[in-house]
Amino acid sequence: MTGFDTHMLLVGLAIIGIVIIVSALLSGLIERTGLPQVAVFIAIGAALGPAGLGLFNLTLDSSILRVVATLSLTLVLFTDAVSLNTSLVKRNANLTFRMLGPGTILCAILTGVAAWWLLKIPPTGAAVLGAALASTDPVLLRSLLRRRDIPTDARQALQLESGLNDVVLLPIVIVAMDFMGNTDFSASGLAKLGLGLFILGPGAGVAVGLIGVAALDLVRKRTGVRRDYESLYSLGVAFTAYAAAEAVHGSGFLAAFTAGLTIAALDVELCDCFIEYGGVTAEMLLLFTFVIFGAELIWTGFSGLNVATIIFTVFAMLIRLPVYLLSLIGSKVDRRARLLIAWFGPSGLSSLLLVLLPVFAGIPGSDRLFSVCSLIVLLSIVIHGGSPMLFAGKSDKQPVMPTPGVPPTPVEAPAPEKPQRALPVVVEPATQETSESAIGAQSITLQNLSELQKSGEQVFILDVRTERSIEDSELQARGAIRLPPEHVVIEAQELGLPKNAWLIAYCA
Repeated sequence: MTGFDTHMLLVGLAIIGIVIIVSALLSGLIERTGLPQVAVFIAIGAALGPAGLGLFNLTLDSSILRVVATLSLTLVLFTDAVSLNTSLVKRNANLTFRMLGPGTILCAILTGVAAWWLLKIPPTGAAVLGAALASTDPVLLRSLLRRRDIPTDARQALQLESGLNDVVLLPIVIVAMDFMGNTDFSASGLAKLGLGLFILGPGAGVAVGLIGVAALDLVRKRTGVRRDYESLYSLGVAFTAYAAAEAVHGSGFLAAFTAGLTIAALDVELCDCFIEYGGVTAEMLLLFTFVIFGAELIWTGFSGLNVATIIFTVFAMLIRLPVYLLSLIGSKVDRRARLLIAWFGPSGLSSLLLVLLPVFAGIPGSDRLFSVCSLIVLLSIVIHGGSPMLFAGKSDKQPVMPTPGVPPTPVEAPAPEKPQRALPVVVEPATQETSESAIGAQSITLQNLSELQKSGEQVFILDVRTERSIEDSELQARGAIRLPPEHVVIEAQELGLPKNAWLIAYCA
């Protein structure tokens, strides 16, 4: 191994270690304050880059950057799809259309026209830039969506948008790239482009998703699969779908999305496992990508700054407000939620990854698209990333002391009523342990539960299933208290659940 290889290996391992350590240490602070997490990692990149310690510097033509960006965009699209609640999409079809049609598409068109007019960028390049900047970044939105004081309508609308708008914008980027690259525009050439983009890519993703779900279901029934390994299995499905599509000359990125969508539609448990474990792994890679951009690449946005670029930047960041406010007219979304939706459309990693596609294709002039996009992403991280603390209202929920066995008034919007029948739970084989010896165990048998209730102990049964799991089940444990899994500790504290009582949670 050469000295250069050894240096890059050590730097790479150091960056990965820093990302994991810092993200873990700051996770609690960021969740409480709403501060933009990505800003920290861009700063780390700057400290490690040429302007700081000078440990590494990747240029736009770096093969390492290309690999990391490809993996990141694949994970962004797969995570968007696998995190989608397909039932939520069906129930909110009108809202979904408003967010993606008049919202996302119109923003992309108007931004592209502004880039062509103000920056004198050719129409095809302007289309790429408009589509990239219309993408809402899931990493920046995550901290906002985790806040419990965000109106339900606003949360659902932003979840739908961040989960679906990339797959709407990606074809625009790919088609515009083909025009920029002087592709064959004969009937056969266009048919080949359409075949690869809309049939081979998505088809490969669906096929890999179906095979992956079927194989996992078969092994689950015969030998069982650990939940943490199921999340890694999801990542394997994502990368396999990408490779399969590229092998047949389809779009690997669209394949990753359709593979995730297939999993979301057919295997809720696998989705939940990915969100629990694999989602964190994916987020680490995305933060690692921000470190790489922060070293020097993202700062190229300040190069060649002029009046036209400043005007375009202001336009690109503010055009979302009137477009989305108009698109939501006539919807059932209230005024405050509309304002939140119209304001929170942060440009971030997904925008940078989309605009990098023509750069990697070697299309002349694409480096300028990247620098303009970088400037807007930097400002969006500061403005959009830091504003949740100002725009999110304070929660007015008050603690309520529940009665054992009697569900308290829900603190969230109540879920659809379920028949109050005993839930048939699959538990580990019963042992001869007494209820006292089961203290601190990871699981408890139905026999132990019955002994605790007969002994007069305070026992609260907590339903901590995900929303998708509840929607796919008509059963609920009798007398269970509903606690969303995202905020179990906070909800328990607000409900005043006693710390010395037995809190028995079930999630299946």
